[in-house]
Amino acid sequence: MTPIQSFSVTVAILFAAVIAQPSPSLAQTAPDAATPAVKPKPKPKPAAAKPAQVKPAAATPTAQPAAPKPATAKPVATKPAVKPPVAAKTTPSKPAAAKPAPAKPAAATAPTPSAPGDDQPVLLGKYGEWGAYSAKPGGAKICFALGKPGNSQTTPPNRPRDPATLFISSRPAEKVKDEVSIIIGYSFKPNSEATLDIGPATFPMYTQNDGAWIKNAGDEAKMVEAMRKGSDAVIKGTSVKGTQTTDTFTLKGLAQAIDRIDQECK
Repeated sequence: MTPIQSFSVTVAILFAAVIAQPSPSLAQTAPDAATPAVKPKPKPKPAAAKPAQVKPAAATPTAQPAAPKPATAKPVATKPAVKPPVAAKTTPSKPAAAKPAPAKPAAATAPTPSAPGDDQPVLLGKYGEWGAYSAKPGGAKICFALGKPGNSQTTPPNRPRDPATLFISSRPAEKVKDEVSIIIGYSFKPNSEATLDIGPATFPMYTQNDGAWIKNAGDEAKMVEAMRKGSDAVIKGTSVKGTQTTDTFTLKGLAQAIDRIDQECK
């Protein structure tokens, strides 16, 4: 056998061994991160431009065109040699593993009731039409005041939607205090703004999906102070279908609710 023939056989065996290895499944999905509906949504942050890092992965296909050359050596593949041991090992091991399987779920059911406890909001107090809550999703403590609208209208009238919710929240781990946010109960029209009116003052709100946050972060403290002293807050927005909505929240008790969450999340 010449050196060239020997090299060709070696490459063929290596290529066959690579083909025999199972490829990782692409159907894996990230576990769902379920968030309670009564919790506020943190203000979105700009996503870092990381997609450029994927380009180096394109360099790997350059090595792949060299692999098809020894494709004629596929009959030498060691696949048949691998199948008999796999069949012999898995057949007796599965029945043995099936016996202790019932014991594992029994052990897992014990901590299950306690795990959601930290995620569930705890009522700190009720103040007028506002509630003060705390929770620890993922171990990070958050506190928030929550209010529902006393009046909601749509144009055209009687269009279906979910109830709106107004939050003032604090997240000490992120050094966020008294952040105003809205879950409007429908998807906002893309690139549209909502408004929050308190007496004569109007605050523009930028929107994303069903959430809205103050557009000018420098005015947030001014907005919270106006809410403390005001009687009503009126939120106006436009849905993705063009429906205009007006939700009116009473601010009675909000100042006390904010004081309570500030005391809890210092």
